[in-house]
Amino acid sequence: MSDSTPAAEGIEPGHFPASPVAAGHVAPCPRRIRGVLDGHTLVDTQHAWYGWEHPYYPQYLFPEAGVDTARFSPTGQTTTNALGRFDTFDLDSSDGKQAGAASRLVEPAGDLPARVWRIEWSALDVWFEESERVFGHPRSPYSRVDAIRSDRHVEVRAGGRVIAEADSVVIVFETGLPPRHYFDPTCVNWAALEPTDSQTVCPYKGVTSGYWCLADDPEGRDIAWSYGFPTPHLQPVAGLVAFYDEVDIIDPGATKAGAP
Repeated sequence: MSDSTPAAEGIEPGHFPASPVAAGHVAPCPRRIRGVLDGHTLVDTQHAWYGWEHPYYPQYLFPEAGVDTARFSPTGQTTTNALGRFDTFDLDSSDGKQAGAASRLVEPAGDLPARVWRIEWSALDVWFEESERVFGHPRSPYSRVDAIRSDRHVEVRAGGRVIAEADSVVIVFETGLPPRHYFDPTCVNWAALEPTDSQTVCPYKGVTSGYWCLADDPEGRDIAWSYGFPTPHLQPVAGLVAFYDEVDIIDPGATKAGAP
């Protein structure tokens, strides 16, 4: 299973920084952006924009000169979001027609010029910022993601059982998300977990290499994950295991919103 839901969607800010960007915000993107479909470079520009349709992360928007539009065909339909009103287009690929995979801005709501293009991330095979592959969605220029080794004593409990416990973890601090504690595999009670076939992608960390649920959970809900080969700047979490908030993460050093 692959999940493209924004990681921060539905998470109320607590003792961590929220996203500083509101829906409708636009900013220039000084990076070279390329998108490839069926071995053909469909997008190639150094003059893209970031556009926030929601606060969680931006979309790329492209000048028409940077897009090969030969595979697009108009649908006759429009869609509207915080950036304005768009005409929608189907995209022809080797797997067939991708309905509504591209759109062109016709009525900007803010600072964008008309006729800029937006392409669904999943419609293309691979995306690059400069020469580095990006997974999942564009990286926000306002987000910071740090992986820091900590000597906090942290426990993970579920149903009265200790699932993981360590005196040293790597904590990932990501703008708009609560801190995530990554445990060495030797600190995890593997008898309490079972692997699932889930996989998610993150533009900052890469592609997950493993997911687990509680062994006694009949619904098999994912509670833990790992990145075997994360992006270079998140190497400290390579091979470590983190847990969702559905289990009890006991971190005596953490504070709640409003606490000193």
